[in-house]
Amino acid sequence: MANYFTEIEDYRFHLHHPLMNKIVALKEGDFEQEKEFDHAPHDFEDTIDNYERVLEIVGEIYENTIGPNAESVDSEGPHLEDNEVRYAAGTQENYDALVQAGLIGMALPRKYNGLNFPITAYVMAGEMISRADAGFANIWGLQDCAETIYEFAAEDIKDKYLPTFNQGATASMDLTEPDAGSDLQAVQLKASFDNKTNRWYLNGVKRFITNGDADISLVLARSEEGSADARGLSLFLYDRNEHAVNVRRIENKLGIKGSPTCELVFTDAPAYLVGSERMGLIKYVMSLMNSARLGVGGQSVGIAEAAYREALKYAHERAQFGKPIIRFPAVYEMLTNMKVNITALRSLLYETARMIDIYKGYQELSNNRTLSKEERMEMKTNNRYADVFTPLLKLVASEGSNSIAYDALQIHGGAGFMKDFPIERIYRDARITSIYEGTSQLQVVAAIKGVSTGTFLKKIREYETMEINPELEYLRHYLNAMKADYESIEELVKQKENDEFVEFHARRLVELAGNIIMGHLLVLNAQRDNKYKYLAEIFIKKAQAANTEKLRYIQESEIKDLGTYRQVVLDHA
Repeated sequence: MANYFTEIEDYRFHLHHPLMNKIVALKEGDFEQEKEFDHAPHDFEDTIDNYERVLEIVGEIYENTIGPNAESVDSEGPHLEDNEVRYAAGTQENYDALVQAGLIGMALPRKYNGLNFPITAYVMAGEMISRADAGFANIWGLQDCAETIYEFAAEDIKDKYLPTFNQGATASMDLTEPDAGSDLQAVQLKASFDNKTNRWYLNGVKRFITNGDADISLVLARSEEGSADARGLSLFLYDRNEHAVNVRRIENKLGIKGSPTCELVFTDAPAYLVGSERMGLIKYVMSLMNSARLGVGGQSVGIAEAAYREALKYAHERAQFGKPIIRFPAVYEMLTNMKVNITALRSLLYETARMIDIYKGYQELSNNRTLSKEERMEMKTNNRYADVFTPLLKLVASEGSNSIAYDALQIHGGAGFMKDFPIERIYRDARITSIYEGTSQLQVVAAIKGVSTGTFLKKIREYETMEINPELEYLRHYLNAMKADYESIEELVKQKENDEFVEFHARRLVELAGNIIMGHLLVLNAQRDNKYKYLAEIFIKKAQAANTEKLRYIQESEIKDLGTYRQVVLDHA
């Protein structure tokens, strides 16, 4: 029987990464939970086996239910009925199947009816569901909100709401407003505290809210009257059972049409404060957004996998000039590049997930005992790496997903432009990944810190010290040359002492580092399994050519050139 999990060997490969020993140890401790919960594992091998068995169930549901429903969901979409969002029939069937299988709230602790999954295994489920239906992945993936509630909410709120996820509660994060898109500091939805009722009340409008009208909403609101920046914002939990929100409309979108995107009007909506006042954007939403960006990274890889498989299938079946088109170099080169890039992006995805698992694992452990100096250092190091790897991942995975979907449709030719083939929907779905949860341009703003602080370079040097077989040294030689070029261009940019020049070339600088990092990850994959050797070789040679082009452009540009660019658009305006 076909299964999304078992047919891709990369998943088990990453589940058996050496760092999973540490991640499981942090997640399960001394395995004492087996005394309290029947399904808790009793050792490391049992834990990994448990992850694999659950992911096989996930892969089967995706293959046999969610994937087949994707076209009808895209056609039908959600609708409004008596001020409530009603999912398409296929969407509801999908969600019911996952609830019945106990797959909502996977990353929550067992005391809240979760599976206590690490981020790495949870992201695998998210990648696979995105391959099946990227729109439905948004509804399923918003259980990230449960993690934010678990980390920051009061105990009574956690006890009341976290167990409901496993029972099928849906979630949304209500951040964006008509005049506050990427600039969340500009949020104006008002939160007022009533001393008589001892409750907070929300008033205002939220726009472009994914899965709006969810059972549980995390809402960013201005709690400090007279404030105008991030320090006046707090995070609140709104319960749909209060019936104090009007769904003004469901947006008509280009893609991910099964996922309802709503405009909401809050009118004296009772809400619970999550955490402390004034920390809503500074701490809680930043954490929530990082989880969402990791999720979009996984979603992007899943969409790319779906596009690649549709193109591969079509290229085998479509014959021209007496032979299948996959026999033509122009076609098999495109397909090979897709496969190689997906493997590189997936390696970056799970490297980032492992970093997050380790620092969050130590964070959780610190609630129960004092960490040693070495443990604190490891927590901080992984946190620092994750802070720049997450936007890097979101940038390159979303852009890569769009590029792969573009090429997959191209392989279909005119047929791909028609609704007769899934690639038309996949192509539309891919487009949003480089826009929501922070555009690619905003990811560069976040990721450039990895360049300016030397964090990317430090990690690259760590990869260089890891042992590899002599037969792989020629690949590391290429990467060492790429690193030397990267170091020189980083120094050249610093010498300019011009912030605008750095901003102008920021994306190129981030992508230079990203290509070297993914090259190292593929070489380290090849150290564990030789099948990755040729994938690594193709990726590194292509990356070296791409980096050379970026390097030359940066080297030949001057600060005065920025004025030429400004003149073209500003004078015209």
